[in-house]
Amino acid sequence: MPQHKSCKKRMKVSAKARVRNRAVRSEVKTAAKRVKRAESVEDAKRALVTAYSVLDKAVKRNVIHRNKANTQKSKLSKAVARIEA
Repeated sequence: MPQHKSCKKRMKVSAKARVRNRAVRSEVKTAAKRVKRAESVEDAKRALVTAYSVLDKAVKRNVIHRNKANTQKSKLSKAVARIEA
């Protein structure tokens, strides 16, 4: 256990951040799954728009790096293109 006051605070802050970040990461994964599991092209495109939004929000909140988000967006758009074909 930390002895310094600032270390005690950092433990509390990081615990809260960890919970928040897990929730955001889970939301990102769920959005990606919805795109990949979409049955029709329209559903896939709607899910893709939602996934883009979720990824951009995760980047804005510093949960994931923007390059990782861009890579995931690219993969998801390719998945939608495969559904269309």
